[in-house]
Amino acid sequence: MNRGFLHMGMGELTTRGRQETMKWVDRALNPHGDGAFARERVRGGSPPPELERTFFHGAVDGETAPFLAQLDPTIRERTAARADAVCEGRFDLLGYKGLSFGDPVDWHLDPISGRRAPQVHWSRIDPLDPSALGDARLVWELNRHVWLTVLGQAYLLTGEERYAEKAATLLRDWMRANPPGLGINWASSLEVALRMISWCWGMSLMHGAAAFATPAFRNLLRDWIAAHAAHVARYLSSYHSPNTHLTGEALALFYAGLLFPELPPAWRWYSLGERILSREIHQQVLADGVYFEQSTGYQRYTADFYSHFLVLASLNGITVGSDVTRRIQEMLDFLLYVRTPSGKLPQIGDADGAALLPLDDSDADDPRSLFSTAAVIFDRHDYAWAAGGLAPATVWLLGARTAGSFRGMAQAPPEASPSRLFAAGGYAVMRSDWSPKAHQLLFDVGPLGCPATAGHGHADLLAIQCCVGGTPYLVDPGTFVYTRQPEWRGHFRASAAHSTVRVDGVDQGEPDGPFRWRARPAARLRGWTSSPVADFACAEHDAYSRLREPVTHRRTIVFAKPTHWIVLDDLVGEGLHSWELRYQFAPMAVSIEQDGWVRARGGDGRALLVRALASFPLSVRVAEGDRADGGGWVSPAYGKRLPAPLVVFSGTSTLPLRVATVLYPLSAPGAPAPAISEIVAGSFGPLLGSELNLVGD
Repeated sequence: MNRGFLHMGMGELTTRGRQETMKWVDRALNPHGDGAFARERVRGGSPPPELERTFFHGAVDGETAPFLAQLDPTIRERTAARADAVCEGRFDLLGYKGLSFGDPVDWHLDPISGRRAPQVHWSRIDPLDPSALGDARLVWELNRHVWLTVLGQAYLLTGEERYAEKAATLLRDWMRANPPGLGINWASSLEVALRMISWCWGMSLMHGAAAFATPAFRNLLRDWIAAHAAHVARYLSSYHSPNTHLTGEALALFYAGLLFPELPPAWRWYSLGERILSREIHQQVLADGVYFEQSTGYQRYTADFYSHFLVLASLNGITVGSDVTRRIQEMLDFLLYVRTPSGKLPQIGDADGAALLPLDDSDADDPRSLFSTAAVIFDRHDYAWAAGGLAPATVWLLGARTAGSFRGMAQAPPEASPSRLFAAGGYAVMRSDWSPKAHQLLFDVGPLGCPATAGHGHADLLAIQCCVGGTPYLVDPGTFVYTRQPEWRGHFRASAAHSTVRVDGVDQGEPDGPFRWRARPAARLRGWTSSPVADFACAEHDAYSRLREPVTHRRTIVFAKPTHWIVLDDLVGEGLHSWELRYQFAPMAVSIEQDGWVRARGGDGRALLVRALASFPLSVRVAEGDRADGGGWVSPAYGKRLPAPLVVFSGTSTLPLRVATVLYPLSAPGAPAPAISEIVAGSFGPLLGSELNLVGD
């Protein structure tokens, strides 16, 4: 985050000044990346003598492999297949499958663009410059060394030494190609931190392998971990990226300080990591459990960080404050409510597939392993229900004996209503019930991203997502890419790609580079009511106040349980304006019918009818797979883009105006549409009173 010094506090000025000085000194003394960790050995205090070094039980317990084989008879073969691909030089990263980085591996290459990052001091590299680097996110994903965990798991499950031998070979090759401080793989402290965590897991999973057993190799790995920890401690993202960057870095320091107490700075690393993690959960997670970057992907990422923190602290006899554990559960509760009835996380904001470790082969939008572990940690029957069964990742973290307690837990959905408002974070969940075939609507009534830069937030004010019979129909478009293709980065985070209203061809926010916005408008909640027969929410935003004739967009949603929704969009202002009411569908068949209804068939034996109503003429069209500015795209994973129908109702009208849209689920794809008069009459009956007056304001 680049800001003028007049806007910085003394702490930020001091920290940034110290880091810039350290960069200059490091470039002068270490221009070719040599000797960094040798200098670090003499720094820091000594760890307390009573500190025990205890790693995650599943990685070191001899019971893990037979327990997992009993839990999942195919896990050995699946894990071996993933490890074999690594041995053959094929890597599945983010939304890409079977990527090759050459033989030997070129650790600085983006294989999609063919560009290779320069071998210069890390502080001279701009990770946001695609012309020089290609996609740094993809290069970094390889260099997080998550494949090391896969090789370690395959070794432990099969007993085959070749997996450990390949891991040792790749690590030695990486060390030769990436001297400390040199190149892109030292240019982000978070990437250094996540690689260090992968190394800790690799050393533990393969501690019994001949390739890892020699004192010389283990000492070499320890010294390189010291180099990683020293770099992270020097260049913490305290002000540059005070989000998952900072908490991920803190977790890595916590790892290193606990697991390598013989290193002189260990106590400093451990205590610094613990202090940051305990503080930042209150800075980054709001009072209702919503992660402040307005991103479900990064919220799940953060929850993984804190799961590791809790388990590692418990294993080493460290007490974590009840305020921290309470906030972690609040964060998990939000994910529990917004997950689709089928169990996946909806995309909100950026979702690049970021994961701490691939302890199982679940997708990035599948939170079941997270809930499985949380169920055991917190003894929560609703988390066990959301998990749907004991996940292998829980066994790797907790060990066979502790994880086995999951089997004796009751599994039941939350006792509270399935509809809920998260006022601080800005999300209203309208859901018919807790079954996997439920109808669900998610209404975004919060800000555009976090207060700092809103870097991972999208211009999706008042956008909705909708599931019919458990299947996602109206969806967030996803992310696709960060820096490599700016026009597509702009498209996927723009208002035009979300299910909301656009006025005069203008988006709600103006981008300022790939991870910033010039302004961060927010929605304001006007009302929320939930009962067994209906849910009601109303919110508005003034992002279009910058127009020559300012416009306020107000959206009111009524869920007449359990059958349908009515969405009222009011544009409040003066003058003549063009407008577009957009609904982005998942990939499915969508058609416009002669009676004015739009019919979406989801391939699940159901359908969703959509019809917009107004007192003035409006047009309707369907876009699918058009150019970036035309729309009709979704990105289910980073680097992957699919055409998907975008329904656009539009017109040019004098304000104020109102458009009412009916979202009507059908249990059969060809079922006839109901009468509009019956729908409207049945929608507002349960809401007679102050709520109806609010709708008419």
